Amino acid sequence: MSLPKYLTTVFCALFITIGAASGQEEKVYGEVGRSVSFGATSLNPPVSSIIWKQKSELVIKAIEWDEADGVNAPNPRFKDITTLDNTTGQITITTLKSEHSGIYTIDINSKEQGKRFMLEVLPPLPKPVIKIDRPDENSVFVYLICEYSETIIWYNSAGEKLDVKDHIPKGKFITVHKNGHPDDYYTCTIKNEVSEKTSDKVFRRDLFEEGGSPWIVPVVILILILVLIIVFVILYKVWETFHKIVHNNLKDTPCIVILNLLDGKNSEDIQSGEESTKMTNAQPDGEPTDPKPLESGEQNENSPKK
Repeated sequence: MSLPKYLTTVFCALFITIGAASGQEEKVYGEVGRSVSFGATSLNPPVSSIIWKQKSELVIKAIEWDEADGVNAPNPRFKDITTLDNTTGQITITTLKSEHSGIYTIDINSKEQGKRFMLEVLPPLPKPVIKIDRPDENSVFVYLICEYSETIIWYNSAGEKLDVKDHIPKGKFITVHKNGHPDDYYTCTIKNEVSEKTSDKVFRRDLFEEGGSPWIVPVVILILILVLIIVFVILYKVWETFHKIVHNNLKDTPCIVILNLLDGKNSEDIQSGEESTKMTNAQPDGEPTDPKPLESGEQNENSPKK
């Protein structure tokens, strides 16, 4: 056989072997804390025993079944979390941990089957958080970054997938411009072979706020009110004409209490003045006030002295 034909035969045999081997191994994915099932097949009766083994650093018997003793999972790694369907051969592992990753083989009637299962237990996905990068304070666009190693998909509020760019060292980002509807929003979804998680919505209105900070207007209004109060008090205290106008217009209103306090009158002075006014108003014009009754031994100042 010539050298070219020999090499061709070797390469063909190699490719056939690799293809056959790859066809005998099935990739299976699970997630920490969840469950996974695999290995269901059509069993040719009679079946007297089924054994599942995990092959990592050591060969561990995960679970077994036979007609005499039933199902048994002797190893602590698989005890109480592993079940076996003896009609299909399917194995189910719950409450997965990373230590359950590895190659699994199945023996039927004490004979190892050719197909193997490569289980990879993945960590749970976190809820993604969108990072906002502004080139400067007055920029009319921003970058939204989803910085994760898993598959990343960006969506807008219409449910459309968006064109993305690679972010260094990892992740994807999109560019959002200021022009557009303020209620538009964007989300980042990360996914792996077993699950996916989506971020909170980021609204355009939160990226480009209009009119400055919301607390500025109330603060300005409060300052203006305080300035007006101070100006009023100063004018009332130093400008007599203004004092009279205000006092005359507000004397019959509850505001007179505040004006009296500004005039330095305390509550006793105000009450005494009110009583004096009432007594004066109660006397008829031209009639003298009744003299105060004298106690025994006292002499009226208008009486003739003895």
